[in-house]
Amino acid sequence: MMTEWEKAQAGFMYDANYDKEIVEARTRCADLCYAFNQCLPSDTEKQDQLLHQILGQIKGKPVVTAPFYCDYGFNISVGENFYTNHNCTILDGAKVEFGDNVFIAPNCVISTAGHAIDGEQRAKGLEIARPIKIGNNVWLGANVSVLPGVTIGDNTVIGAGSVVNKDIPSGVVAAGNPCRVLREITEEDRHRYPIFEEGKQEGR
Repeated sequence: MMTEWEKAQAGFMYDANYDKEIVEARTRCADLCYAFNQCLPSDTEKQDQLLHQILGQIKGKPVVTAPFYCDYGFNISVGENFYTNHNCTILDGAKVEFGDNVFIAPNCVISTAGHAIDGEQRAKGLEIARPIKIGNNVWLGANVSVLPGVTIGDNTVIGAGSVVNKDIPSGVVAAGNPCRVLREITEEDRHRYPIFEEGKQEGR
């Protein structure tokens, strides 16, 4: 017989509110997130220790700016050079995978969780969870929401305030509610902003 957690990972509706195993796992993670968020910003060693207790898989040394929240933690994997700004929330009822060099701006939500649409099922605490995958070199702008089941390809930028409810391909700028592709990222973007070069400034 499948446990409620096994149902969730297999893509079936599951009891997210009243199952003892699931509630205990969320409480454990909430306590760890609370401890992380109370750390002095300068105490990076303690923060790193707690992140290794919270997150499932870590490559390199992630930088996570408090406050940070997640449901279970062990369902989250992060690649090299992972960074989140303030107030990132990850609801990881299903797996959430981040590639290398992922940057997350303030107030972003990455949610695998969806409540039942039927009111009676919803009142019973039944939920569904769909995995999220975010590729390498992805930047999520401020206040982005990534919804259940979404994959975002490599080298893509998601504009601030976007609601990503469908897959977004690699190598594009996408934005909006719902989020849609605006254009491809090109070589011209490498020269979009001025770069300081010693000895080449005007008047020198």
